[in-house]
This record gives sequence, C-alpha cells and structure tokens, in this order.
Amino acid sequence: MDTPDDYDSPWKDAVEHYFPEFIAFYFPDASQQINWARGHEFLDQELRAVVQDAELGKRFVDKLAKVALQDGSERWVYVHLEVQGSAQAEFAEQMFVYNYRLYDRYRQPVASLALLADTTPHWRPDHFSFAVLGCKHELCFPVAKLLDYTQDQAGLYANPNPFALVTLAHLLTQATRQDMNARFAAKWKLVQLLYQRGWDKQRVIDLFSVMDWMMRLPEQLKRSLWHNIEVLEEQEKMRYVTSVEQLYSEKWMQQGLIQGRAEGEAYALQRLLQKRFGPLSEDVLARLQTARVDELELWLDRALDADTLAGVFAQ
Repeated sequence: MDTPDDYDSPWKDAVEHYFPEFIAFYFPDASQQINWARGHEFLDQELRAVVQDAELGKRFVDKLAKVALQDGSERWVYVHLEVQGSAQAEFAEQMFVYNYRLYDRYRQPVASLALLADTTPHWRPDHFSFAVLGCKHELCFPVAKLLDYTQDQAGLYANPNPFALVTLAHLLTQATRQDMNARFAAKWKLVQLLYQRGWDKQRVIDLFSVMDWMMRLPEQLKRSLWHNIEVLEEQEKMRYVTSVEQLYSEKWMQQGLIQGRAEGEAYALQRLLQKRFGPLSEDVLARLQTARVDELELWLDRALDADTLAGVFAQ
C-alpha cells in the first residue's frame, strides 16, 4: 500500500500545474537549458519508490520530472520543495541520498534543485560530500531561498510569473503573523492583483488556493474578504474565486472527511502536524478533537512555520 504524499496542498498543485514557470522563476539558469516546447513528464511512481526506500527528514513537496534539454538529450529533474522548512542538519544529506538512489535504481543522471522557505537567513545547504582514503563523493545542487526575495517586493508585484505572487503570499504571511488586519490588507491586494493579470479562470483559482491556504484569516476578516471578492467579481463580470469555496466543500464532502467545520479544521491540522513532526501522542490527538474552531485556526496558522510541536500550542 502506498504511503500518502505529504498532504494535498495547493503548493503542490501549483508546482504540478505550472512547472515550467516554477523552474523559470526560481532556477532561471536551469530553465534556459530546458526545451519546454517538448513538454515534461512527472515520474511520480519512480520518485515514490526511492522516497519509501530512503526516507530522511520531513518532506513537503517532492517532484521528479523528465525534461528535454536544448541539446536534444533528455534528463531527469528532481525538485525538493521545503515550503515549511526549518534549518535541518540532514537536509543536504537527504538531497544526496535521493540523487544517488535515483541514479542507482534507474541509471539516469538527476538534477537536484532545492527551494527553501525557512526563516534562518544564513542556512543555505547546497552540497554534501564525504572523502575516505582518497576517494571523494560529492553532490552540489542549486538552491533558491524565498527569504532572499524580501527586499524586492516591488519587483514581485510587477513580475508576471505566477510564482512571484506565490512568493509574495509566503513572505506576507510571515510578515503579518502578529497582525491579522495587516494580513487582510495584504491578501486583498494580492486578490486584486490576480484579476489585473488577465489570467484565465483556472489559473486564478489555482493561485488563489495557494494564497488562501497560506494567508489564513480569523472568521470575521475572512467574511469581509469574501464580501470584497464578491463585489470585485461583480464589477469585473467574472465569477472566478467565489466558486472556490463551493469546490472545496464538495471535495471534502465527497471524501467524507468533514462533518462540520471543527472536524475539518482538526483533520487538516492533524495531517499537517504529523507530516511536520511525526506521529502525534494521544494527548495531542485528544486536544485536537476537543478544541474550539478559533483555537484550531490559530494552531493551523502557527503550524505553517513553527520549529517544534510545542511552539504550535504555546500559550
């Protein structure tokens, strides 16, 4: 039986749906060497086999894709997306292990790329090596860090690549963690930007899903935002984002996962905590099941970048 991939996140959906834009934004040098006109293919089964066989650390989104290069050859690109990352000593080793396991199993050269979203400015793992008796084995890999974009937010607002908006949403989520009114204003600005881009309906919905998942708001501000969106869509004669809430409701109901809002919040938080911190104790599980909705929303917000489980539940 296959183990689940992290949890179903809009981040993962965005990477899958807009993979060329993802590579172009975060790894432009690599993107220029790829012949995107020949398309790309995700190799989920190949990656799953290696990940199960060499589990190290906590993953958020891993993707393995086959692409064609400008020189006519085909190569595999392994992307490790550590969206909720914290500084982990084993991270570079994990990249090394996945790279050589993929090569060992499939005899395919693999390009490993890492996107980091931790909050530690000087943590930039980009290689792993060891040397024994004159024999040296080393992997060096390109790294992009979301924190590096903090000083160029004006450039992000102007950049037409969808991952400029995703990066903005991430940075603004961190910057407004203690000020929900500021988060509301930032989120509303990004929503308006969605409509100004002239993107098609599916892209607007996909990117709103990422933004909405990151930039969580208290219930009162959430209602205010939805009211603003409804007015905006009436003015623009577009019924895009207001369909998202209904789409999510239908998805959860079909899966039988939510029987009321509290259960849904508790389920989402439980999966997130398990993926970030490992198996949960009975006390933690009981706490989730008996918590109020406002408590669950607070913990969900903290769980996005807390370094420890205790940090999520801190008073």
